[in-house]
Amino acid sequence: MLRTPVPQAELEAEATVRSYKALSTVERAFRSCKTVDLEVRPVFHWNEDRVRAHVFLCLLAYHLEWHMRQALTPILFDDHDRTATEAQRLSPVRKAQVSPAARRKAAGKRTDDGYPVHSFRTLLADLATVTRNTVRFDRGLCATVLATPTAFQQHAFDLLGIAPAADL
Repeated sequence: MLRTPVPQAELEAEATVRSYKALSTVERAFRSCKTVDLEVRPVFHWNEDRVRAHVFLCLLAYHLEWHMRQALTPILFDDHDRTATEAQRLSPVRKAQVSPAARRKAAGKRTDDGYPVHSFRTLLADLATVTRNTVRFDRGLCATVLATPTAFQQHAFDLLGIAPAADL
């Protein structure tokens, strides 16, 4: 049973249940900030401006992670076809089911187009191998060299809508 002070005209019963179930997303976000994804450690600030800046940077980092996860869902173990599954769900109270596409990804550890499926952490580790190096020669000459991304890394960059470049 859920109870809310919001009138039913503003928030129907199904929307109330969905909002309550969305709390798990918020809890996962806090875990993500504190643990392996963002590794935000306790920092003790004594100045109010620094506290505000620290909180802002933590939220900004999580905001960026959330958007990355949304764009990269096809190659993550996340369910990338939730709308189809949600449309088949008769009641928001019932346990959510994963889509057939997500089950295929989890079982085969591959996407429908043959790429390996990653957790967010392993994907970041894979993308971290793409390097940009500046080589300096005598007389102030320098050259910037960008490692060529693998086909999978390029696919991830395409999903993010970015093109790594040697010149910035």
